[in-house]
Amino acid sequence: MEEIELYLDDAKDTMEGAVKHLIIELGKIRAGKASPQMLEGLQIDYYGTMTPLHNVATINTPDARTIAIRPFEKKIINDIEKAIRNGNLGFAPSNDGEMIRISVPPLNEERRRELAKRAKNEVETAKINIRNIRQDANNSLRKLTKDGVAEDLVKVSEDRVQQLTNSFVAKVEQILTAKEKEIMEV
Repeated sequence: MEEIELYLDDAKDTMEGAVKHLIIELGKIRAGKASPQMLEGLQIDYYGTMTPLHNVATINTPDARTIAIRPFEKKIINDIEKAIRNGNLGFAPSNDGEMIRISVPPLNEERRRELAKRAKNEVETAKINIRNIRQDANNSLRKLTKDGVAEDLVKVSEDRVQQLTNSFVAKVEQILTAKEKEIMEV
């Protein structure tokens, strides 16, 4: 039935969105190597408007331990430096007037464990989101029985939603395993 397929497709798309969000959040957790994603979400006051850092500067990693930020306008370099210092990222930016360099220190064992725990929390949040999507899809499917759709058809559809949920939870677990390995790697 077409309506059932719409609910299943919607559930799948929403679960994929939850996984994409997880990947973005895990990208913000540093794993010892410098990455532009470490500055994701950082905003600066740009002419009175809070603007994402990547909209006002070029961010790259010249080597595994350095992040280089070159603002499009030199006059905002101090604002960028201030945003990095106030961002609770644990970085000490160095400003040479042209560019800001951030030296990413190697992680100690305690910090690695802390980051792995944070990654697990992000994964748990993603699993909860996926399960909530499953519940919403099942509720929508159950409402179809009131509209005259056969209960057997709805039950089969609920089983398909559960299979979808299981596959996305497994995918999230694989992502966690890879991130933990990356974090704990010295």
